[in-house]
Formats: sequence, C-alpha cells, structure tokens
Amino acid sequence: MAVQRSPRPDAHSKKLKAERARQYLSGLGVAREDSDDELGLEDHPWVWVYEDAEAHGHTKLTEEESCSEDEEGSVVNALNQRAPGKKRKASNSKLRRIIGARMGDFQCRIGDCVLLKAEGTNEAWVGLICAFEDDGDEDNKAANFMWFSTEKEIRNKQKKRTDFMQNELYITPSWDVNPLASINGKASVVSPKTLLSEYPNGKVPRSSRDYGKIFVCRRGCNTRTATYTEEFIWEDIYTGQEEDIFALIERVRSGTKATRKVRGEERQEYEPHFEGDDDNELPNTPRKKRKLNSVSTPKSRGSAATPQKLTTPTHKRIAIKKPLEFTPLGTRVLSPSHVLSSPFQIARARLHVSSVPATLPCREQEFATVYSHLEAAISDGSGSCIYISGTPGTGKTATVREVVSHLNTAVLDEELDDFIFVEINGMKVTDPHQSYSLLWEALKGDRVSPSHALDLLEREFGNPSPRRVPCVVLMDELDQLVTKNQSVMYNFFNWPGLRHSRLIVLAVANTMDLPERTLSNKISSLTRITFPGYNHDQLMRIIQSRLEGVPGNIVHPDAVQFASRKVAAVSGDARRALDICRRAVEIAELEGLNDEDTLPPTPSKKASKNNIINSHPNTVKKAGKVTIATVKQAINEATTSPLQQCLRSLPLSSKLFLAAIIARIRRTGIGESILGDVIEEAKRIGKMADSTHIHEFLLVEPSVSNASKGMTRHNNYNNHHQAARVLGLSAAAIELVDAGIIGMESRKGERTGRVRLNIGDEEVKLALKDDLQARNLGFSK
Repeated sequence: MAVQRSPRPDAHSKKLKAERARQYLSGLGVAREDSDDELGLEDHPWVWVYEDAEAHGHTKLTEEESCSEDEEGSVVNALNQRAPGKKRKASNSKLRRIIGARMGDFQCRIGDCVLLKAEGTNEAWVGLICAFEDDGDEDNKAANFMWFSTEKEIRNKQKKRTDFMQNELYITPSWDVNPLASINGKASVVSPKTLLSEYPNGKVPRSSRDYGKIFVCRRGCNTRTATYTEEFIWEDIYTGQEEDIFALIERVRSGTKATRKVRGEERQEYEPHFEGDDDNELPNTPRKKRKLNSVSTPKSRGSAATPQKLTTPTHKRIAIKKPLEFTPLGTRVLSPSHVLSSPFQIARARLHVSSVPATLPCREQEFATVYSHLEAAISDGSGSCIYISGTPGTGKTATVREVVSHLNTAVLDEELDDFIFVEINGMKVTDPHQSYSLLWEALKGDRVSPSHALDLLEREFGNPSPRRVPCVVLMDELDQLVTKNQSVMYNFFNWPGLRHSRLIVLAVANTMDLPERTLSNKISSLTRITFPGYNHDQLMRIIQSRLEGVPGNIVHPDAVQFASRKVAAVSGDARRALDICRRAVEIAELEGLNDEDTLPPTPSKKASKNNIINSHPNTVKKAGKVTIATVKQAINEATTSPLQQCLRSLPLSSKLFLAAIIARIRRTGIGESILGDVIEEAKRIGKMADSTHIHEFLLVEPSVSNASKGMTRHNNYNNHHQAARVLGLSAAAIELVDAGIIGMESRKGERTGRVRLNIGDEEVKLALKDDLQARNLGFSK
C-alpha cells in the first residue's frame, strides 16, 4: 500500500514567514481592494504620452504616434532643480517632453493623484505625480511621486495632532521613484468642505464609486518631526495643473522645517579649546561640537505616578497597593581638578585610545572621500556599498564615525535629507546572523529572530515603498562576520544594488581582498577606499595633538619622535603608539612620585587647603619626565610577554637546567628526556661554559661536596676520579615544575624520572639569547 506523502514543511514555514512579514509591513497605508482595480484585467504595457512641441501642448501624441524632434522636458528639469535627492537619467541628450503614461484605456498625467498598490497587502499609498522617469528601459518605466501620509505614519505621539478626520491625509515633503506597474488607479484629494458637501456625514459608503479613492487634505506634515503647516484649502493651493506642483512643494518644505531649526538652536554646545591651539596650523578635520551635560541628583517620581484609588462603575472602591520606593543614593559631582589633579593624569587620559579627540589629524583626504560618497548616496536616494580596508589602528572606524557625525549636523541644519545610522560590530555579536535582527530593529524598532528578520529585510528591500529613509550601516570588523556559506556578507553586499533599497553599507575590514576570497565572483560593484598606515611624521602629529594643553611639558619631543619612528617602522598603528606613550607617562609618574606628599589628594567633599594646593595641575614637587629611555622601557614592556619576563628572572641554576633540556632535545630529537641524562648534559655545558659564576658556585668537586654537605662516598671510585656535581639542580627543577615551565615524572629513583618541556624551545631561546648570565649556555644557536 502506497503511503501518501505529506506536504513539505519548508513550504508551510515559508508561508508562515510571508504572512508575518505582511503583518509587519502593513497598517500604514489606505485600504485598497484588488477587485476595485480600474486598470482592467489585461496586463497591457505602459507607453509614454508625449507633448507635441510644434503645437505647444495642444496636440498630444503617444509613444507609437510621435515622430517630432526631441525636446528637453521643462518639468523634469524643474524637478531636478527643486526636488531634492534625485538625478535624472536620459538615454539621449535631447528628450521629448513626457506629460503622461497610458496602459490600455487607463491614462495618468503629471499632476494627477494616484494610488500605488503595496505588494502583498490590501493597502495602497497615495502619491502626486511630479515627473516621469525615462531611462531607456521599456520594462522599467517609473515616475517621481510626492507622497501623502496617513496619521498612522506619525510616530511622535506627543506632538501628533488628534483632530484628524477619517479619510484625512497629509501632504509630505517626501519624494520617491516607483515603477508605473505599481499604479492601481486614480485618487481624489479635496478639502473638508468639498467632501462634506458630497457626503454630509463625512463617510463614503461602500456602494459609492469614490469609496477608497477620495481623501481630505488640509495640512502638510513632516512625519519624522511631526511638524505641521498652517491649515489651507486644497482647491485654493492646488488645481491639478503642473504650475501648481512646485508652489506646493515649496509651501510644504518651508512650512515643516521650523521645528527642526528651533531644535538645532536650542542645543547647548561648546567647543573645547586647549592651550597651544593655533588656527594657523596644518588643516585638520572639522572640530566636533560636544553637548554639555549637567549632572544632578536623580529625583524619585514613584509617588507622583502612583494611582491611589480606582472607582468601578458600581462606585466600589478598590485599594491599590503602593509600589515599593527606593531612596536613590546620593551622588557627588567631582570637579576636573580632583579627577585630573596632575599633568600626568591629564596626559594619560588624553593618550588613552578610548579618548575621543576634537579633531582627526592626518586623515583629511580619507575623510573627504568617505563624506562625498555618503552625501551623494543619501542625496540621490540610491544604494551604495563602500569597502574600507587598512591595517589595524589606521583610523578607519574613527573616520567613519566622524563623517556620520557631520552628516547628522547637516541634517539638523536642513542641508541634507534624513537618514538612519546603525553600527554592527562583528566582535560584539555572538552569531553573524544577528546582524539581520540589528538592522531590522534600526529600521522599524522591532526586535525579531535572525531568520524572521532576513525574510522581512528581503521583502523590505526588494519591493518599492514610499518615504523610505536611507539607511547607513557601518559593518565594523567584517572579518568576524564570515560564515560557512558567506550568506551574511553576500546579503549585505547585494541589498544596496537593489533599486528601491536605499541601503548604504560601509564595510570595514583589515584585509584588502576579503570580498574576493570569500565571495569569489559574486560581487557586482564595490567602492574601495584604502587607509594606509601612518608614517612617523603623522604619528608625531597625532601624539602631539593629544598632548596639546598639558601643563609642565612632561613629554620630551625627542621621546615622541622616537616612539613614532619605532611604531611606524613596524606597523604604523596609531593605537600602538598611543599605548606606548601612555605607558611611558605612567613610568615617569612613578619615578617622580617618591614620597607621599606628591601623591594626588583623595577626592573629598570639603578639600583642605593643602589638598587644594597639591591638586592644582601646575603643582608638581618632584616631576619625572618622559625621555627616550622611558619610551624604550615602555616598548620593552609592550613587546615582552609575561612568560619571557619570568624566564629572564630565573636563577642561574634554572637557566642551566633549561639549557640542558634543550640540548637533549636537539641531540636526540625526542621531547622527553631522562632526568639523569639532563643532569649529565648540565655538567658538560657547565664545564664548557666560560662563566665564573657556574664554575665557582654551581660546579663543586666531590671532596668539597662531601666535606661540606656530609654526603656519602662511593666505594667503587676514588674522589679524584669523580666528576664535579652541579649544585641546586633539584631545587631548580622543582621551581620550574611549580611555574609550569617543565613537567617531571615522579619516580622512586632520583635520576630515572622523565622530564619534558611544557613551552616551546623557541620561546626560551628568544627570552635568554641576550641574557648576560646565560650567554654561553647555547641559547643563541
């Protein structure tokens, strides 16, 4: 008997995901049923409707009938000049003026209000046709729409108006290009008076032809800032003619940006100025304006927000338990003189890699390149993928963040369209697929699972959507987002290429060929920006810019130059140079603070007079200074591992024991050796070594050893025929075992146990090759 197969679970799960995606992407448009489609059932191709140049607009010719000479469209040119963020593409240098488009019996023109169907839902968007887009592709005819929004799209509930009508829409200062295939009919936009004259109760019955097609508009609105224009009568400001479009655009734009200007002016900002700042110095990136926050003791608001009683319709009182209240801890505001009480502390704070400088020196060219690419992509409303590569510590992430900060300032000053910024760090996510959830949360504010977010993002970027805000994604540490099938990297590189995505990806990595190695030939187009390593002059400028305004001149210029040259010769890593200089300042501070009086005072609520004197930044009783020798010490600490420091601090007997083990490994090629063989090897090395310390203190004759230590004599040999014995090897072996450097097998016999080296022999040679005590023990071979 044949067993009937059940449906595949994959198809069912995909259907559920699609339904969930529709739920997330619905609810903002106007209701629109598929059965009410006035374009007809047959799918005719869209054709342009041109204006006859000789008849000055009196005779209109379709695309098939037109044979007049090409003429550049005035509406397209005007829209290029006034509507922000759009660049027009042309197949020829001269264009016939397009005034409409036709599909079968349905025709729409510039200035018409139309309905655009939202794919996968029973909703539609209302837009006003401002211009048609002709890029030479017959299958991708499109138009530029100025959008109407519903009250559901205004997220700011505090500033949102509550006097909206049932069918009311707001004209917005938002433009978008969508294909003509998404048009699903015409819409009528009227004033409230016109609607009430036709339908006195304000409701359009379902049996009416205007159901779902007539809307009220009496205000313009910026949905992001919840800024409204003054109330107007729609028929007075717009009559459906092309001449009224640009007056309407200017009216909405000027009437919805006042709040943003005030918000920008109310911000309290200051620009830090340090001693030694000179406006005539070499150019730097623009200084960042920082917000001055005031610190105050938090106040408890629990009592004010707690309801005391609730009254039911039967007037029966119900007691509500009062929630627990916690008294906040008292906080103290410490002045900078307490926190940064000495020049050394100020220098250490500024040299820390987490300190955000006022400028980014030596990255002016890269800053301008990234800024121009981002500004152009945001203004054009197009997607872009920028791959930024360079060795660690070359300022890649810092430069991108500085660019985004200046772009945000341009948005607040009404010089640039709004955009969303999200940073995804590969080192901070446990799974690369969590990048999908982070991106969807930044776009919509909802946190979903990675698989669900992937379905939502594919539907979001694959379908046209009005008023889509450009999104800038910084994918830092891209090397950590590599997966088995490279799906994460491929999706983030592929989505910006979709026409309606408006996604701008900034991929930051340490290697130049990461996309080629991981994605082979699947990459379409990438804008590449390479950050070279800093040279010593640039590192000097970076360090000196951090030390500007530090009193006392505690860092010698030669020390800064020495550190810069050392780091530039190896990697050009600015973070490495800052760490070395910061450690050098710490060493100099420890050398200068020899007594208790020069230590910084303990922060207290009421400082004494002595503390106030000592806490002054210019008061240094015994001040150290960062010199070349201090920098050398800091470099040695930075390049030396704790293991090498431990090996260098071992006594001479332990170093001799390690030399004997390495000699046995080199002689036999086996990692394990017998303890007796290691001791015999140590005797041979000790005799051959030209070291007075080994001969005088470690190699002891048997007679001396027996007389001083009371050791038993060997009956089979005479004393003068016995070889010298190395003292302290047993204690040295035990010390090395305790340190984990060697492993030793415990046996009853003293010399029969096995010994092995737990660390690499190269590590031992590297640590002891320059050691003065162990220079003749064979570590330099």
